[in-house]
Parts: sequence; structure tokens; C-alpha cells
Amino acid sequence: MTVDYEPADSRSDMYGGNSNWRGPIWFPINYLIIESLQKFYHYYGDDFKIECPTGSGRMLTINEVADELTRRLTRLFLRDPQGRRPIYGGSELQQTDPNFRDYIQFFEFFHGDTGRGLGASHQTGWTGLIAKLLQPRREEH
Repeated sequence: MTVDYEPADSRSDMYGGNSNWRGPIWFPINYLIIESLQKFYHYYGDDFKIECPTGSGRMLTINEVADELTRRLTRLFLRDPQGRRPIYGGSELQQTDPNFRDYIQFFEFFHGDTGRGLGASHQTGWTGLIAKLLQPRREEH
């Protein structure tokens, strides 16, 4: 049996169809990974480094990896240089209309290649964790 990469909605019943599939970018898991990396950094410090991204040859501390993952997740919601938010994909209404463009939706999960929001668009329970990631971290001394 093989499991293929699916950037968005599942094409297989293996995951219970789309009722159980949460895509490759699912906030609860990503948030827990970031938080765990930050905690491990407090133990290991700057001496322990890992390659990020894999195969790049770039060695980062665990804290730098947590910061990189945070940047990737927050970029889904922030405007790019063209003023577009990845979460809204090709929806011109949500990208450009002043009545919609600044009302951020909290999608259930996100497309792994484009960042477009998928599933329900009112998942403030877990996707609302973006607020915690956007908040500057207090440095512990």
C-alpha cells in the first residue's frame, strides 16, 4: 500500500473521504509542532542544529526551525507584494473587494502547494491559533 501526497482534498476513501481529511496544512498539528520545537530549544539551546529544509544543507537551531514554520503559516494570511492573501486563492471578490478583502476567514485546512483555504471557513477554534503565531514572542532570560 502507498500513500500519495495530496495537496488539498483527499481523492481516496482511505481517510474517510473528505469528512476526515484535513490536508497537509492543518493548524492544530503545525501549532503543536512549533510549540514543541520552542520547548526543545530551551533544553538544547544553540548547540543542537538540524537541516531545514531537508536536503538544503542549511543548518538551523530548533528555535530557527520553529520561526521558519511560523513564517510559512503566517504568510498564508498576510498580503504578498501584489496585495493578495494565499488563503483566498483566485477569488477576486475576497482578494480585491473592499467589502471582503480585510475580513479574514479561518479555514479548516489549507492547500499544500498554494495555501488556499479549504473546508469550512469558520474554524476559529483551531485556525484562530494564527493570532498566537502573529503575536511577538517574549524572549525568556
